[in-house]
Amino acid sequence: MRDYLVRATSFDNKIRIYAINATNTVKEAQRRHQLWPTASAALGRTLVVGAMMGAMLKGKETLTIKVNGDGPIGEILVDANAKGEVKGYVSNPNVHFQYPDGKLNVSKAVGSKGEIQVIKDLGMKDFFTSSVDLISGELGQDFTYYFAKSEQTPSSVGCGVFVDTDNAVLAAGGFIIQVMPGATEETISQLEKTLENIKPISEMIHEGYTPEDIVKEICQNEPFNILSDLDIRFVCHCNKDRFARGLISLGKDELKQIIEEDKQAEIVCHFCQDKYHFTEEELKELLKSIS
Repeated sequence: MRDYLVRATSFDNKIRIYAINATNTVKEAQRRHQLWPTASAALGRTLVVGAMMGAMLKGKETLTIKVNGDGPIGEILVDANAKGEVKGYVSNPNVHFQYPDGKLNVSKAVGSKGEIQVIKDLGMKDFFTSSVDLISGELGQDFTYYFAKSEQTPSSVGCGVFVDTDNAVLAAGGFIIQVMPGATEETISQLEKTLENIKPISEMIHEGYTPEDIVKEICQNEPFNILSDLDIRFVCHCNKDRFARGLISLGKDELKQIIEEDKQAEIVCHFCQDKYHFTEEELKELLKSIS
């Protein structure tokens, strides 16, 4: 199945729903970063939410999510845009914790103290930055809290990653349910009861549920309207020219030192792990370009 999300409305347009299958996207992140199982789940959940939040943007707008907890995984960083492109990494990919029942303990990996920071580039002079404290480290609850506190939009966020015993990512997906002005208490109560009883999102994706199926599961017997869909993929726009500009920005003295001591340079992109090699001659050419 392709990775994509859908946007939908229900309950007389008073409830907005985003639902996503991002299995291949999280698989690609796991492959590139050689993530251990719980690290796969933590980064995967953040990629899933990031992709859905990106779908709320327009045109060339972008956002960055930073999750900084006190757990051993360190920082989780995810970039997303309105085109369905998402990428991300964790400071420490080699983290794995489980609960006694075998489920992945994401909270222990992320930590329950710290913050989620969201930085949006909306094409204005300054970036829009907001942050909230982590409340659990499981991330679904934390992003639910983020929407309530920073976006002033009552929401429910579900995100999950199913990782097999051999470390293979078998399923990844999620949903965001947002309550629009005018929604009745009866509607909210009905949704709360539904969310208490539906299967875990990773289980639904693993069983073959499509994003449309997830919307149907959330709405139960209520009619819903699929407004649009969007393909999701792991994309990094790094290139050698961009890293060359980074080397130039180091200045003459530091670039000279690299040439004299190392005779070359190799730069690894944090987001995708692609490597860019600069020979001694290439470094000298970059040095000449510095006025």
